[in-house]
Amino acid sequence: MKKFINSVDHLLDESLGGFALAHADIIQLNIEPRFVRRALPTRPGKVALISGGGSGHEPLHCGFVGFGMLDAACPGQVFTSPTPDQMLAAAQAVAGDAGVLFIVKNYAGDVMNFEIAAEMLDIPHASLLIHDDVSIPEHQGMGRRGIAGTSIVEKIVGAAAEAGADLAACKALGEKVVHASASMGVALGSCTVPALGKPTFDIGPDEMEMGVGIHGERGRERMRLASANEIVDYLANIIDAELKPVRDQPVLLHVNGFGATPLLELYLIYQVAHQFWSRRGVNITRSLVGNYTTSLDMAGCSITLCLLDEDMTHHWDAPAHTAALRQGC
Repeated sequence: MKKFINSVDHLLDESLGGFALAHADIIQLNIEPRFVRRALPTRPGKVALISGGGSGHEPLHCGFVGFGMLDAACPGQVFTSPTPDQMLAAAQAVAGDAGVLFIVKNYAGDVMNFEIAAEMLDIPHASLLIHDDVSIPEHQGMGRRGIAGTSIVEKIVGAAAEAGADLAACKALGEKVVHASASMGVALGSCTVPALGKPTFDIGPDEMEMGVGIHGERGRERMRLASANEIVDYLANIIDAELKPVRDQPVLLHVNGFGATPLLELYLIYQVAHQFWSRRGVNITRSLVGNYTTSLDMAGCSITLCLLDEDMTHHWDAPAHTAALRQGC
């Protein structure tokens, strides 16, 4: 294993220290318990948005703390859920009278720990569950995982909260975005968790893992390596069957890298996906391409389609100033 690390035990804290130094104008780091919050105070009466999860998915979630998106984020160790005391401390640090909305990816540890934190919170609060991964049947096990669609939710709901939407309105808007979004990913190679020291699964040079998760989980199907056109066709057909976009439907198309796939390839995937839906008369009005929900050093990508309405588009276009996403500021 070749990594830029001093020790596995101190990797997260040293990384967060560097993140805080690099973006001191945007965020502040709380050391114990560990969370990242906005550096500048928010206006009175704003709903606070808090998310979090295991590290290794950067820039999700800490990279989206700032104006127009999250108020705080709680990072756990690599692929490990943050603890309830992190979430509780973050909420108490940033929430005002308008309350707090927890944005939670659908993984057992994240759901359980956010629920525990919410039970201990004595201010108005609600939770929003992200479950956009259509590679998993909707009613299997814990249900669908929250993956790359999370960043879209955090951007749109973050803008609404910044504009003065109350807690109920923020949650309702978030649920609308979740139900309008579908994602699916493919891996060409596994990731290497530093504490493990080796790839989480073995894959041959002529194979790919279809429907992979963002924690190095095996996907739904092992397939022979195919061309970019064939890979996109496989992913996009499943997403399209799930959302059933009608002709002239405005959509946001997001191609997300898992950490080791260069932009050269991600933009190729975007072009093929754009052609897929354009041939069907779908109106791709917004886009996002890059590494936003990663899986350490995994080679691969995911495609997310989000069906937009006027309200969602307005909030997507609103200003944001975070370490990982900046527009209109």
